[in-house]
Amino acid sequence: MNKTAPNCYIGRFAPSPSGPLHFGSLIAALGSYLQARSHQGQWLLRIEDLDPPREVPGAADAILRTLDSFGLHWDDSVVYQSQRLEVYRAVLDDWARRGLTYHCHCTRKMVSATGGFYNGHCRDLALPAENAAIRLVMDQPVYGFHDRLQGVITVPVALAEEDFIVRRRDGLYAYNLAVVVDDAETGITEVVRGADLLDPTVRQIALYRMLNAPEPGWLHLPLALYSGHKLSKQNHAPALDDQQPGKTLWHALDFLGQEPPPALFGAGAAELLLWACRHWRLDRVASRPNIELKCADSSHFQRPALL
Repeated sequence: MNKTAPNCYIGRFAPSPSGPLHFGSLIAALGSYLQARSHQGQWLLRIEDLDPPREVPGAADAILRTLDSFGLHWDDSVVYQSQRLEVYRAVLDDWARRGLTYHCHCTRKMVSATGGFYNGHCRDLALPAENAAIRLVMDQPVYGFHDRLQGVITVPVALAEEDFIVRRRDGLYAYNLAVVVDDAETGITEVVRGADLLDPTVRQIALYRMLNAPEPGWLHLPLALYSGHKLSKQNHAPALDDQQPGKTLWHALDFLGQEPPPALFGAGAAELLLWACRHWRLDRVASRPNIELKCADSSHFQRPALL
């Protein structure tokens, strides 16, 4: 449990080791870092290594090296979700004793056939645990929330009311469960991340309430798109060049609307971050969720156009 005073700002960056960091990753890391430093707060790092089939060997260490080369130095020890399985299991055991979860044998194909959202088919069947996912009874759904950058966000009723999975059929813990348990335990006061995670936020708020944990603030940054698609490891976005962090940082600050001085384009990462920490202004960040890049490689970055 984090020992920081209750009024201190605590932010975090939580990448998955499914590949190297790319320009889209840098936007999330930099935005969360500057938001934390502008509040004289802590910036924590968590590696979300809960899905071994998607992990790339050596990616976690590569992420740490890249962040270090870009001057994005984290506070406290790195948290690895793979080392916290007993914590997630204890939460689910407690909820099971209280009748808040149940086993589900429905496949993705079956859910798709009912409109894409789970209809509660297994809720009252008392099915065995073998080859079953665990779903959460969603008796107090959350239909929307306020985002500091995006404003009021609402989601479809079916999404809000769905009994969603908290442990997968293959035994792996679900993202929503792990991220909330970890953020609550470390006392995260504001979650800063990409706008692709707007929809799952209502489920995470519901989990905070089930845990009786203080809810953080929410701030979802614009996404870096190329050819209409989010820059991502799955879409083979180019890895960040650890040898030229200053230029890429300058581009990232420009993407976030911070208007870094042209004279700092060739500066080192430390000098750029010092300037950025002193001049960070959230009102300059585009409040729309998507920004199209002219090139997927940030070394050939051109000023984005809002969609």
